Amino acid sequence: MNSMKIGFIGLGLIGGSVAKAIRKYYPDYEIVAFDKNRETLALAVQENIIDTACSSIDDNFKGCGYLFLCAPVSCNTAYLSQLKGLLDADCILTDVGSVKTSIHEEITALDMEENFIGGHPMAGSEKSGFSNSKAHLIENAYYILTPSEIASKEKVERYRSFVSSLKAIPVILDYREHDCITGTISHLPHIIAATLVNYVRDNDTKDELMKALAAGGFKDITRIASSSPVMWQQICLKNGSNISRILSGYIQALEKAKAAIDSENENELYSLFETSRDYRDSMPNSSAGPIKKQFALYCDIIDEAGGIATIATILASNNINIKNIGIVHNREFEEGVLRIEFYDEASSVKAAGLLQKYRYIVYET
Repeated sequence: MNSMKIGFIGLGLIGGSVAKAIRKYYPDYEIVAFDKNRETLALAVQENIIDTACSSIDDNFKGCGYLFLCAPVSCNTAYLSQLKGLLDADCILTDVGSVKTSIHEEITALDMEENFIGGHPMAGSEKSGFSNSKAHLIENAYYILTPSEIASKEKVERYRSFVSSLKAIPVILDYREHDCITGTISHLPHIIAATLVNYVRDNDTKDELMKALAAGGFKDITRIASSSPVMWQQICLKNGSNISRILSGYIQALEKAKAAIDSENENELYSLFETSRDYRDSMPNSSAGPIKKQFALYCDIIDEAGGIATIATILASNNINIKNIGIVHNREFEEGVLRIEFYDEASSVKAAGLLQKYRYIVYET
């Protein structure tokens, strides 16, 4: 295995996870990193993830085979001019941002297109920062590559192969198409979730009955409203024209649903729910998309002292980690009294089999 130097500008959740995956699969590679947070760099050195911690963007980054921009989107473009003189002709410069047009435009303006292939690993977590990064975070996640218009086919193939070797799933897209797709399947749902939660908040009763009774379907479809406000503010600013156009189309869809309700159009209403059910059921049961799947099951238990503790003990004694556990009070949309959430699909599947063995009635999501 030939050694290679790889650079990171920013070492948060995504940058740290990519760096850890590289260290796992290419232990001999040299990894250098810059981050504004010195504690992050110290931790990365201590965990043997990086070899060199840089206090600035300097000559340590010369000779890199790959250079990952993993700072916030608004910062990445500012670092480009500092990096321009440090890139070899065969270096692949990439980023991990979820909006691509703005950085591609900056790359073109700085005449750095020969080196640049945008990147977007469709992975994440409710938690942020290097301390929460994991090598397996990008495993089996779609990893979008958006080559510049003059990046060589050899560079694109090299990067595609490298992403595959880190156990992610590479998908090559035009950067403009990427921003339209993620605007629809990722950015729009976050806006819907945020506005829906705020609508309930603004229209709740004085004693907050809506908040108290909200569970089940409402909490599932609004879970992503708990995401970082700063990140989503930046995404809306950077992908604003696409999101605005997509929102206009979605508002028309809502108006059409409202019209069907106002006119009591039975066929239209049935079609609305039938087509959405069929299309959703046809989607692959995978967590490789931008909005991460929850791994949860529901279980019937008798209301008796120690009921939850018994289940927790069964799972713990079989080395199954529980992410969350609790009674479902609003079961309008779910079967099962107890909801148990896990960190991964393997744990959820193993837990379901185990609880069924102990004669519990289990409903898998």
